[in-house]
Amino acid sequence: MSTTLAPYATRPGVTRRHFLHSINPLAKIAGPLPFLVYLLFVRDIATPLAFVCLALVLITAGAKLTPRLAFALWVGLPLVIAILSLSFALWTDASRVDYTLLLFQLGEYRFYSGAWVIGLATALRLGALLSLALISGLTMTGPDLVRALVQQLHVPYRIGYTALAAYRFVPRFRHELDGIRQAHRVRGVAGGRGPIADIRRYLGYIVPLLVGAIRHAERVALAMDSRAFGAYESRTERYLVPFRTRDWVFIALFWSVGIALIVAMRP
Repeated sequence: MSTTLAPYATRPGVTRRHFLHSINPLAKIAGPLPFLVYLLFVRDIATPLAFVCLALVLITAGAKLTPRLAFALWVGLPLVIAILSLSFALWTDASRVDYTLLLFQLGEYRFYSGAWVIGLATALRLGALLSLALISGLTMTGPDLVRALVQQLHVPYRIGYTALAAYRFVPRFRHELDGIRQAHRVRGVAGGRGPIADIRRYLGYIVPLLVGAIRHAERVALAMDSRAFGAYESRTERYLVPFRTRDWVFIALFWSVGIALIVAMRP
């Protein structure tokens, strides 16, 4: 059987400028992973802020982004962090920060600057974790990751491809649900408004959706049996996802920049 190298590097619309798409999925996980663990224990503001900026710059430079997604990253994410910082600050014990500047007071409640600093540090830590996770999340797919796990980490293909088959049930269920909704509208079953009508409508989706899921599961099982899935210890791969020099360079550069940021942000 012929093999094809790096299917993730030939996606429609991805050019050489979008270098993150040509990096092995495992390298994109191994690069940020140590810093994801480290950020769980930091309590300052500068370190997670630096990693948020690093991740956003890297994603913008090396990933194929739609204008809506770019707007969500550069505007939506900072806005969410700002809202979370205020939310976490409201839950901070005022007696722990009553020595800091009083920003405002509502009745007996006092909002100190120290509470907002604690909330901001927590929100930035969550934002940094999300940003680093998006480096791999936005530039790889489930099949890419499964192929890399099977080929590089030698995960049994029975586990990897079974998980991939289960993962692909989700879009199939969405397609089935859309078809059921359209059929109900044609038959006039979807009429009515209000919560009772919504509950009745959703209950009507359960049986046909379950029947479609069973039918699809039987087809997948027959397809896997016809291809002798699980009969041998290994399988011939149609697509190869190699771990190349560029992947080692990516990990080394990411670790170097991350360590430099940690050292630079230490008080």
